[in-house]
Parts: sequence; C-alpha cells; structure tokens
Amino acid sequence: MHDTLGFIDEGEIVRVLAAPASKHAVEVRAVLAKARGLAGLGMEDVATLAAVSDPELLGEIFHTARAVKDQIYGPRLVLFAPLYVSNLCANDCTYCAFRARNKAVKRRALSQDEIRREVEILVDQGHKRILLVAGESYPHQGFQYVLDSIATIYSVKRGKGEIRRVNANVAPLTIDEFRALKASGIGTYQLFQETYHHATYQSVHLAGKKKDYDWRVSAMDRAMEAGIDDVGIGILFGLADWRFEILALMQHVRHLEARFGVGPHTISVPRLEPAIGSDIASSPPHAVSDVDFRKIVAILRLAVPYTGIIMSTRETPNIRRETFALGVSQISAGSRTNPGGYAEAEANPAQSSQFQLGDHRDLDEVVRDVAAMGYVPSFCTGCYRLGRTGHDFMDLAKPGAIKLHCDPNALSTFTEYLEDYAGPETRKVGEALVGSTLDNMDARQKEISEALVRKVKGGKRDVFV
Repeated sequence: MHDTLGFIDEGEIVRVLAAPASKHAVEVRAVLAKARGLAGLGMEDVATLAAVSDPELLGEIFHTARAVKDQIYGPRLVLFAPLYVSNLCANDCTYCAFRARNKAVKRRALSQDEIRREVEILVDQGHKRILLVAGESYPHQGFQYVLDSIATIYSVKRGKGEIRRVNANVAPLTIDEFRALKASGIGTYQLFQETYHHATYQSVHLAGKKKDYDWRVSAMDRAMEAGIDDVGIGILFGLADWRFEILALMQHVRHLEARFGVGPHTISVPRLEPAIGSDIASSPPHAVSDVDFRKIVAILRLAVPYTGIIMSTRETPNIRRETFALGVSQISAGSRTNPGGYAEAEANPAQSSQFQLGDHRDLDEVVRDVAAMGYVPSFCTGCYRLGRTGHDFMDLAKPGAIKLHCDPNALSTFTEYLEDYAGPETRKVGEALVGSTLDNMDARQKEISEALVRKVKGGKRDVFV
C-alpha cells in the first residue's frame, strides 16, 4: 500500500534515479556551490552527488560538508545516552531482535524503581540528556508506562547532576497521546520509517501495527499537529538501496517543511547491525559500504544543513570519528541497548539487546577522544528550556546563528562535566580545549563564554544563554 498522504512518491524517485546523473566535475561543483549557500538541495542535486565515485570529487563533497557543518554548528558535538526501558514488542520486524516471534530474546520491562537506578548511573557518569527507547508494546499500564517513565527520569537528582532533557523514541501515537507526550516535557520525538521503499517495507514488517506503512509515515504529522515541534526521523540503512532512501527522506523533509513550515530537528543514520534471531540483520540485502556511508552523511549535511545528524554506537569508533567532520552533530556514548543494561554493567548481553554495538567505550573515554580531536563535547539542553524549538530554532539554525548560543553553552556544560565527572586525563585534555576554543572566539562571544565558565567553576550549574 502506498501512503495515502502521497508525499512519498516512488515514481518521482525512480525517475530521478533513472535520469543520467551527471558525474562531470562542473555539474558536481555547481551543486556544491549551491550547498555552500546553506539553502539545501533538491532531489536532482542529491542524485548528482550520490552518483559521484571519483576520489577527487568525493573529497570535494566531504570538504564542503565540513565547511557547512562548521558554519552552522561550529566545533561542538552533543552527547546523549539511550535508555531502553522495555523490549516488549507486538510487531514482527525481521531485522530486529525485539520482534514478537523471536523466542531467543529475554523479555523485560523495567519497573519505575529499576528505571530510577538506570538514571542514577547515567547521571553519575555525567549525562544530561537521555533518549528513552521502548519496544512497541507496553506493560499493563499501556502508554501511561511511557509517561510514568519520563516522570521518573526527571525526578532523579544526584549531587550536582540530573537529566535535563528526555527525548523519546516510542511507537507512533494518536494526536491525543502525542499531546500527553508533549505535556510530559520531552524535547524531541524520534521515530524511524526504517525504509521508505513500500515493497521492502511490507516484506520486512510481517505483523503488528508497524506493518501499516501509512500509520508510521504520518506519525510526524500527528506529532506536530499535537504541538511537538522538534521531531527526529531516520532510515535503517541496508534494507533498500540507500540512494532511493535518501531521496524518499528528502520528500519527507520537504513535506514537513511545506505543511508545518519546519523540517525535522534531527536525522539518524543507523546501519543494520547483527541482532539475535535475525538473519537479515547479519546479511543486509543492500549493505552500505563505509565509503557510501560517509557519503550519505555528507550529502545529508549539504541537503538539509540546519538539521542535526545523529550517529549511534552501532558504528565503530573509527567510523564515528570520520563522520564528525562530514556532518554528524550528535552522538550517543556509553550506550546499552537492553533494558537494565547500565545497572547490570554488561557491554552487550545478546539475549536482551536490540542489536550489537560497534563502540563499547564509556562516556569518559568518548569525551576525551572527542576533545582530543578538537570538538567540544556539549551536554547543553538550553534551547529546550528557552523555547528555541521548531520555528524559533530553525530561524537561528538556517543562517548559522544558532552557534552564537550553542558554542558558549557547550563550553559551560563541558566545563560542568570536567569539574564534576571527568577522569584526570580527560580533564587535562578538556581544559586545554576550553582554553583554545575561547582564544579562537570573537570578542563578544568570548566574553559571554568566559562568564559562563567562571560561574560553573564557581560552583553554579545549568547556566546557559
């Protein structure tokens, strides 16, 4: 079934992909020149870049992506942790360990006390931002379980630490349920279509509500109608041709922009990873090479320059490092993908995890690595508290003005981490980075940033502009 809203037009995608995509340097460079204007790219532009294989031109794509990212986001990388509260699921998705008919998975839904313990551990590590994740079925409380879990997360206070923003990745909801989710105080609602290719979608979703393509693809419309103006979309790369997927994703982006005046706050780019009980996850039908994966990140940065790109711990440390410069602006760190995984201190227990991890490092090691590369690890949640979401965020992000707020806030929250949680080596690397970053700021921004850093060093917390 094709989506009744009609904004995923497979015919148009096929037409664009079938057209001779010019690989001539002059056409590619014209697209890159357009991208440097920060106005985004059209489908034909994206197809032109996707067709590039020449190493020199590919290098130019990567260079342009880095320039665009630097212009809009500056040197910061936002860090968060996923919190899996349940792996109960009513769907049967062939690529996922949580699928209903998978008998190899040990099912578990955390109690509120267990969730509190997980959060205490994350707060003690230094996290300030959590992505709540749940399988698409809940204990006897139903959807109220999600709302209760969010309230529990926000209730945890540990010394100078707390979780300041919960984002949520849960099953598509009705408009009334989305209103309740909004009222719970979430930041971003995140949901992946997994694949926009209709035939593939039907072939990998065998049972459950998720089998309904229309219900899922229209979830962001309902979320935004309900007042959630920061939404995150994504593709599970490996199920269908990645070129088709990014063009379909562009159609979804343009639909949201046309209907609501604002596109997605984030785009996630997970690749299929092995999962217990899933053959397709171990042998993706359209596996994406590392080169193509880097190209995907760069193209998305150029096509939707204002949107955050999220890189999870599915990927190895090396791949994650390589994509920071190409457009990634948010990363998870120290992740566990099984309910109770933080308290149990197991890296990736196969019997209850959604997929295998590629990066097993703890938060402090990731922070140290990121800082050593010259990126400022940011734990900032200031935009959510100040209402810089939706239209207001995009009005700042599109011209690159958001970094005038985010760069000082990144330094203040990074300084919090260094003061309260960092190991000695990380603190040494981090303080050197704070100093060099301040030295490279213009006078006004440096003055603002130094004032925030002084407040943190003086004992204040959660200071931001």
